[in-house]
Amino acid sequence: MKEYKMRRGETLEERIPDMKATVEDYFGPITDTEEFKGSDLYVVGEPDNPVFTRIVAGAVKYSGKKDKLAVNFEEADPADLAPEDLEAAGEAVSAKNDFLLEATGRDAKSRRDSMKRAVEDDAPDV
Repeated sequence: MKEYKMRRGETLEERIPDMKATVEDYFGPITDTEEFKGSDLYVVGEPDNPVFTRIVAGAVKYSGKKDKLAVNFEEADPADLAPEDLEAAGEAVSAKNDFLLEATGRDAKSRRDSMKRAVEDDAPDV
C-alpha cells in the first residue's frame, strides 16, 4: 500500500469530496471495504480495466495531520493478458496517473521526487 501526500495547503477532502464516487468513476464499482491503519478504504474487486486485478483506495486519517491517500493497484501479469487486453495497458497507466493527479495535485514526477525524499529522510545517518 502506498500513501500519498497532498500539495502544500491542500487537503484530500477539498480535492476529492466524494472518494467513493471518484474511485468508481476511474476504476469500476466498489465491491468491498478494507481496513488500513484504522481507516476504511474502498475495494474494487473487478476493475473495469483488465490490466488491474484489484484496487484498494481511500483516505487514511491521521490525528493532528492531514489525511493521506492510500492506494494499492494489483495488476495482472502481462504474460497472462489476452492480446486485446494489452491495448488496455496504456489506458490503465493513464487512469492511475489521472486519479493520483486529481487526488494529490501532484504529477508523476513530483510524486516520485516526494517519495525519494521520504526514503532519504528515513535512511540512517552513516
